[in-house]
Amino acid sequence: MTKEEARAFASRWLPAWTGNDPETLADYYSDDAFYLDPVIPQGVRGKAALIAYFRKLLAQNPDWVWTQIEPIPMEGGFLNKWLARIPVGDKVIDCVGVCFVQFDDQGKIRRNEVYFDRTPLIAEISKLRREK
Repeated sequence: MTKEEARAFASRWLPAWTGNDPETLADYYSDDAFYLDPVIPQGVRGKAALIAYFRKLLAQNPDWVWTQIEPIPMEGGFLNKWLARIPVGDKVIDCVGVCFVQFDDQGKIRRNEVYFDRTPLIAEISKLRREK
């Protein structure tokens, strides 16, 4: 995959993470996709499990916005360096992280692993809970 192809894909895929529409987001993934992030380090496999996870995750974060900082081509896909702007209470936390995206023969994501430091998010959420 070239940088331009990765940018084009991300320009369609990353907006699907905003707006609480898990089925639209899941359409980018293969039926046997594997996905993990810091919340589920063991990952989930298969579209049904993925949709169930996305329903919970997106419902909790309907207004976050993901943008690509840099695509780095790799075999079968790309490494995606991204910025997520995540509203928490009356603040917006900017998180920078990476994920790698690998595709199947039909151009669907077959593997997506997401890595970032959740410390600023956890700190802000803890602060909000203490204030209540």
